[in-house]
Amino acid sequence: ARNRSWRESVWISIGGRKPGAPIPWLLLSLVLGDVDLLLVVRKMADELELFEQGSDAGSDEVLLTPAELIHQLEEAWLNEKFAPDLLESKSEIVECVIEQLSHMEENLQRAKKGDLKVSIHRMEIERIRYVLSSYLRCRLLKIEKFFPHVVEKEKLRAKEDPSNLSPEEFAFAKHYLESTEKYLKNVALKHMPPNLQAVDLLKSVPKPNLDSFVFLRAKEKQENILIEPETDEQREYTVDLEEGSQHLIRYRTIAPLVASGAVQLI
Repeated sequence: ARNRSWRESVWISIGGRKPGAPIPWLLLSLVLGDVDLLLVVRKMADELELFEQGSDAGSDEVLLTPAELIHQLEEAWLNEKFAPDLLESKSEIVECVIEQLSHMEENLQRAKKGDLKVSIHRMEIERIRYVLSSYLRCRLLKIEKFFPHVVEKEKLRAKEDPSNLSPEEFAFAKHYLESTEKYLKNVALKHMPPNLQAVDLLKSVPKPNLDSFVFLRAKEKQENILIEPETDEQREYTVDLEEGSQHLIRYRTIAPLVASGAVQLI
């Protein structure tokens, strides 16, 4: 790789999903069971370029540093992992990470063979790829588990509302629904009396349990959060979430805060 000084502030274009500039950070992901710890470390050498120089970003694009990009991917991953329902798709972040990983792989091919830094950077690529793959797998598992409700919710969604599914996920969900209906009909339903050959998958497949409890960390102060009573003897009450505080709360109560990014599931 060519010798070039690293910049302290490097930008990646998310909105346009264009190649970003060289990354000055090494993001090491240490996976300990279900806990993933991302450590942001300074650049280890000037010889290895992991990103190609990107073009100027447009005024309508959101610019993030590489560390911020990986941080957003990690937040989306943890929220998706701990939320009982399917969250909004972060397809732009996913596509940007995939594109940048491809550029990193290309530049590693041009690096000097046998260099220790190459092995470390290749390990970093695998760590980022693990987080990305785990995020996508988690979403696919939820789609398979709640497929009739996922498809129905997407069909009833207003055009101005954000979609919870990427186009590829929606195509997968529809195909999964059609395949399940076809399988049930061929294996069982056609052999049953006519009055029992219809099945309502929306009633047969359980919905996401929005009343389950989740752990969260408040990213910003939230006041007057209404807590619904668990029994008839209890009354409604409100709580304030201080920035940085951690809580165990019913998911239905804080679902809008997860969607807005005001809290982080942990």
